[in-house]
Amino acid sequence: MTNADMDSELSTVVSPESEQTNHPHPWNRYVAMGDSFTEGIGDPDPQSPGGHRGWADRLAEELSREKPNFAYANLAIRGRLMGQILDEQLEPALALKPDLISISAGGNDLLRPGSDPDALAERLDAAVGEMLASGANILLFNNPDIRDTPVLGLVRGRVAIFNENLRTIAARHDAVIADMWSLRQLTDPQMWASDRLHFSPLGHHTIALMCLEALNVPHTLVPMSPKDLPARSWRTARSEDLVWAREFFVPWVLRRVRHTSSGDGITAKRPTAGPVFGPGMPPGAGA
Repeated sequence: MTNADMDSELSTVVSPESEQTNHPHPWNRYVAMGDSFTEGIGDPDPQSPGGHRGWADRLAEELSREKPNFAYANLAIRGRLMGQILDEQLEPALALKPDLISISAGGNDLLRPGSDPDALAERLDAAVGEMLASGANILLFNNPDIRDTPVLGLVRGRVAIFNENLRTIAARHDAVIADMWSLRQLTDPQMWASDRLHFSPLGHHTIALMCLEALNVPHTLVPMSPKDLPARSWRTARSEDLVWAREFFVPWVLRRVRHTSSGDGITAKRPTAGPVFGPGMPPGAGA
């Protein structure tokens, strides 16, 4: 897909800013649950809690516009499996009494040999039912198409099965699906961080825009098509693969073997619901 195609595809679903300020959304309290994807890894920002921004922060920033009392909490912690996310984050999330909950869970499980996408979906289904019973609206995430991603492409079949199960869960509980599988912009390398496991700032921005459209929320985000990558020689490409394997893939494999996680010792970056823009943010950032 060319940059022009990306601009055309996104521009068809984005209204001019002048048309987006007359219909405020219904939510006042948003809680995000998940793993490194929701924590914002790959989108570093020293001014953000935990040092990472990410799509959830970007989504909350837009949701807070025109909503002076809007509150946002992010309970996500990198490396968490679905069972850990539900055991550790569901009760605290419900205790915050949100009217909007997002949950992305299962991605780390699907990367593990022998994982069962049907069993994962059954557990998530029960949790989504509990969230719905609290009165909150639910935003679910399916997984991106990882066909062209080194190594991860091997589990594409399990990912596809899990994604279909998620559609069933969403239909049963009237949840909204953030459809990353169909978001073809994510096939562009510039949407991914250097570790090839997490999204870049541009990727997080694109996902936040997609979430706002899925929720039918007026917003001010503008599609940002990535620049064309310079042509790479075969030697350059192989060198980059070796660097990636040494710095990211090998440590990831070792954590699997040792049964450790990148999130060991990490706490949620926004454990309580509060204003999106706190002390230290530049004047007018939340305007």
